[in-house]
Amino acid sequence: MSADHLAVDPVTAARRLLGAHLLGAGVAAVIVEVEAYGGPPDGPWPDAASHSFRGIGGRNVVMFGPAGRLYTYLSHGIHVCANVVCATDDVAGAVLLRAAEVTSGLDVAVSRRGPAIRPSALARGPGNLCAALGITMADNGIDLFDDRSPIRLTLAAPDAEMASGPRVGVSKAADRPWRFWLTDTPEVSAYRRSPRAPEPGDSD
Repeated sequence: MSADHLAVDPVTAARRLLGAHLLGAGVAAVIVEVEAYGGPPDGPWPDAASHSFRGIGGRNVVMFGPAGRLYTYLSHGIHVCANVVCATDDVAGAVLLRAAEVTSGLDVAVSRRGPAIRPSALARGPGNLCAALGITMADNGIDLFDDRSPIRLTLAAPDAEMASGPRVGVSKAADRPWRFWLTDTPEVSAYRRSPRAPEPGDSD
């Protein structure tokens, strides 16, 4: 399967990314948890929680296509987080990689995350996933389906059932069930609602 399979709406792309294989610098992993994000108000999937909600500007230009690119950003100015761009050119959409199961290169992942980290927690959480796989801000905009890229993606059907629920830690569109994960998978992160989000039921 190619990047064309991600040239769809963010929710469909998120579901297609579960079970996909991600190869970083010496580490391979299976994606087990993701979050879908839309775009600006004039787009097909308005999403106030998305980095592209206010339109093109700065680094988020990558979110406007083409599909299959990597969009990276810093969370709290410290942790690198990675998104897989979906949709089509000039239409913003992306899927945040929230958690993965390390399948090879465990020693490399441990060297990056520390020996005290349990194997199931090595790539649990967006920042930890990037740290374990060696994804950096310099990888912003790379083609994940290009064999020459330092980070590569191979789509594959998941081996477990899928579940969905609200996204983690967002203060806008907090009730939107756009987080997807593979059930009975210890690498999946715990749900935490942002303290700045409206009361449940008062947000989309």
